Amino acid sequence: MEISTSADHEETRRSAEDAAISALVDQYAAALYRVAYSVLRNPSDAEDAVQEAFLRVLRHRHMLAEVRDHRVWLIRIVWNIVLDRKRRAKTRPETDDVVELTRVLPSTGLSQEAMAAAAEHHAHVLACVEQLPAKEREVLWLSAFEELSSVEIAAVLGITESSVRSRLFRARNLMARLLDHERNLR
Repeated sequence: MEISTSADHEETRRSAEDAAISALVDQYAAALYRVAYSVLRNPSDAEDAVQEAFLRVLRHRHMLAEVRDHRVWLIRIVWNIVLDRKRRAKTRPETDDVVELTRVLPSTGLSQEAMAAAAEHHAHVLACVEQLPAKEREVLWLSAFEELSSVEIAAVLGITESSVRSRLFRARNLMARLLDHERNLR
């Protein structure tokens, strides 16, 4: 009887862990994909990175209860995975794949002309982001696109919060100059 109760308890615990991991996948998979894609610039590599992140979560499922902020924890895992892959590949992100990101624009309620103009503007802004130095680009991406706070970005990148704020300040100033320069050329 005691063995059956212990087995039932283990089954219940395992089921709860599985449900928690499933909820994490549902809630964060898209955000993790965006983070991975922002560095890798390849849809299939980004999907692989996200899958690897969730496999690591499965391997360390016993730590789930100890994690204070699952979003930051998962982004940190993906960030480390993609940086490891980049280091191994020793390549820079491709800038021609920016067009791929224009597919995520809102498409309801816009005329064809407005959609084309929005897609062009979106691609232009992303191309400007790609021109930023790597450290500033990383911080801006996590702040603007993933909406992480400076504390969360510091945790993801393993740097101080003041470093995040100064990189973000530089990134925003550079973006303003790039966008103004482009606007003046038109």
